[in-house]
Amino acid sequence: MKKVERVNTMIHYINNRAHFTISELMQEFNISRSTAIRDLQEVEQLGIPLEAEVGRSGGYSVLPNAVLPKIRFTDTEVKALFIAFMATKNLQLPYLSSRQSLTEKILGLISEKQQEELIFLNQFLFFEGTNLHNSDILDLNDQPHSNLNILIKSCLEDQFLLLYFSEQEKVSHAIYTLRLYNEKAIWNLEYFDLETEKTEIISIEQISKIKINPSPLKKWTKKRILKTILNKKKDMNVRLVLKQYAVQQFKKYHPYNYSLIYTDAYQSTAIFQTKVNTADKQEVHSFINWLLFLGPDCQIEQIPETIKLVLRQRMQDFLMGVDLNLEDFSDHEAITTIYKDN
Repeated sequence: MKKVERVNTMIHYINNRAHFTISELMQEFNISRSTAIRDLQEVEQLGIPLEAEVGRSGGYSVLPNAVLPKIRFTDTEVKALFIAFMATKNLQLPYLSSRQSLTEKILGLISEKQQEELIFLNQFLFFEGTNLHNSDILDLNDQPHSNLNILIKSCLEDQFLLLYFSEQEKVSHAIYTLRLYNEKAIWNLEYFDLETEKTEIISIEQISKIKINPSPLKKWTKKRILKTILNKKKDMNVRLVLKQYAVQQFKKYHPYNYSLIYTDAYQSTAIFQTKVNTADKQEVHSFINWLLFLGPDCQIEQIPETIKLVLRQRMQDFLMGVDLNLEDFSDHEAITTIYKDN
């Protein structure tokens, strides 16, 4: 990072903190102690009044009512913002309607030459989901479902909510919101049901009404909810060993709440554990589809008998009437590993 850019970034860094130390600046900007001191002197010369605190735990703080100079974007920062906007177009993001005015404000801050460069980038760079016939950054499409912004606004006030899943439903569902996530262009809400004491996932399109819960059950606190969820997750019924190809497949696609435990420094082998609800037919079939997607480098160490039976039946139905010669495969053992009994 160049000195001018570093000092400019440092101004905003220290202005957002009530207190900071030389050591924190050294770590944040990867600079020496002498360089940090010289940069602070330059910050003060630019009109930011700093107050030094003497002592073992001393440091610096910005004096109250200090006026921060106008933000100035570097050429690369402007391009980074612009490309980020391009890459996230048509992804049904929240507050999408505000991005047009935000874009116009950013364009108003830059020079004519920079604007011409951005116009070229808009015509030259394309991302998945971009409309090839109309890639104008100000032409924002695919507004998200109206529930998305309502849900976010409600969660900012309180994570204890009341949900209604149909207009005719008179009884609400008392929940604690955990997270919103986007998968395959659909926004989903993961929540903890206070009555069933289970974690559920629902598409926001299935929600008809959202309200703040004025009086959630007193026994439920955030700490107790997270502890309950953690205890339930300990009861895993699936354990897989993933080798290199399966790890690569996992990185290409996996449900948002799945994660790996890597077993080597190069992240080429890993352990995967989860719990599959065998009473949920759709969940079982979805898991089997993903399991087959991982490929032959996936070794099953533990799996429920129900999933074994469904997987075996799926393979029998698929191979019915097919003359399959396993000798055609170079690695017979790897191909059959995923199907063998444990």
